[in-house]
Amino acid sequence: MNAPFKKTHTASPDVITFGCRLNAYESAVMKGHAERAGLDDAIIINTCAVTNEAVRQARQSIRRMRRENPDAKIIVTGCAAQIDPDRFAAMDSVDYVIGNDDKMKAESYAAFNLDDVERVRVNDIMAVTETTPHMLDAFGDRARAFVQVQNGCDHRCTFCIIPYGRGNSRSVPMGDVVRHIQHLVDQGYLEVVLTGVDMTSYGADLPGTPNLGTLVDKILTLVPDLPRLRISSIDSIEVDDRLFHLITEEPRVMPHLHLSLQAGDDMILKRMKRRHTREDSIAFCKNVRRRRPDVTFGADLIAGFPTETEEMFENTFNLIDDCGLTFLHVFPYSARPGTPAARMPQVEGTIIKDRAARLRAKGHEVLSAHLAQQVGQKVDVLMETATRGRLQNFTPVLCEQDTHANGSLIRAGITGHTGTELIGRPIV
Repeated sequence: MNAPFKKTHTASPDVITFGCRLNAYESAVMKGHAERAGLDDAIIINTCAVTNEAVRQARQSIRRMRRENPDAKIIVTGCAAQIDPDRFAAMDSVDYVIGNDDKMKAESYAAFNLDDVERVRVNDIMAVTETTPHMLDAFGDRARAFVQVQNGCDHRCTFCIIPYGRGNSRSVPMGDVVRHIQHLVDQGYLEVVLTGVDMTSYGADLPGTPNLGTLVDKILTLVPDLPRLRISSIDSIEVDDRLFHLITEEPRVMPHLHLSLQAGDDMILKRMKRRHTREDSIAFCKNVRRRRPDVTFGADLIAGFPTETEEMFENTFNLIDDCGLTFLHVFPYSARPGTPAARMPQVEGTIIKDRAARLRAKGHEVLSAHLAQQVGQKVDVLMETATRGRLQNFTPVLCEQDTHANGSLIRAGITGHTGTELIGRPIV
């Protein structure tokens, strides 16, 4: 989960973002809408609902923003607001609540200048059948650009509340995606990241039912001057043959995949209503690495899912080595009201906390080992700040000089690591 940034309000709309990369992309769209509507006194809180902790942090941020900005117009949106709008509307700190559909419409922000605007505007997200493309010129100080290709999810994993915040799966037409990416390349971006809620379901709702592999192929063919294309979180069991080929054979597709694994025990996966087995995950990682040895894998893992025994947890713990995972997102299980898993026998909180800590410690161990393997290599680094950037495989690098432009691509020699990031020296 992304940590929110804190910024005392100034004479332009601020957006505080929680959650996923798609939320970050949508925040950039919302900020543009708010600026064009002249909402200079607005603070927009874009919430996440993936865990109870995410909701708690959003509510805490709302209260803090009100204390620090008593005259600001505070607008709350995002998945948590979509799922439980009344809870946020009941907060004295909140002026308006809008749903995930309305938050992406320019007219929603123009309406905030009217005296009779509704305080709560949240529609039935399941009735939304299209995802409107949004053309962005810039992403603040981000070195890479994000392009939404899909929204919503048709699956109903027993632990997940997100479909009720995002709606059913819907895709952005391929032509709109390609035009957006070409526009971003024309603006000077060297790397584009495809984002969505359930990326590998792309295209099922479009004419001709193209898949994600078809889309990636179109992008690479029709935008030949795009140097780097990155694919965000995917469901490995749904990777089509064309996408697998491009991931393993195409150098412009970055060698880093974040996998929605969640667990490494077959019974727990079944109770989660996932669509893969433990062996499916291991086989996918081995097959990709066999064809592209420089690939790195990240993964989402849940600790303490209902009914999880110590043996079941060990299967998830051992999956880290069996799949060769490097970057872990560990989530202590958090019961979300309204989900089937919330009605299952729960694991004791102290056990969940301990298991999450063990997964995170293992995550630090595998990351440190990965970093040690990079020492001595000469690599390309896409700079995100004057001093920090990332390799093609998404490994973070601290550069010893601070004269690099954000978004620039430099050559560096890796001289060491800190346990969390590499240390690089630019090669002149």
